[in-house]
Amino acid sequence: MANLRSEVRNLYKNLLYLGREYPKGADYFRKRLKAAFLKNKDEKDPEKIKQMIARGEFVIKELEALYFLRKYRALKQRYYSDDNQ
Repeated sequence: MANLRSEVRNLYKNLLYLGREYPKGADYFRKRLKAAFLKNKDEKDPEKIKQMIARGEFVIKELEALYFLRKYRALKQRYYSDDNQ
């Protein structure tokens, strides 16, 4: 159980770190993240906790993809004009 606890804590920290660049703002992301974690704070089933951790890791991958796409679009706009497309 202690191992799952540390995994959940690390997941929360990673999501909190990634939320700094969220398009709607860090405060919006932080409030939603805290609400999601508090909603499931009383869960005791290890299998269910592992499923929620897996969902959180999926969200991390999606956020990273969102940020990379945003950076790619910014670079593309910087180096290519609209009339060349």
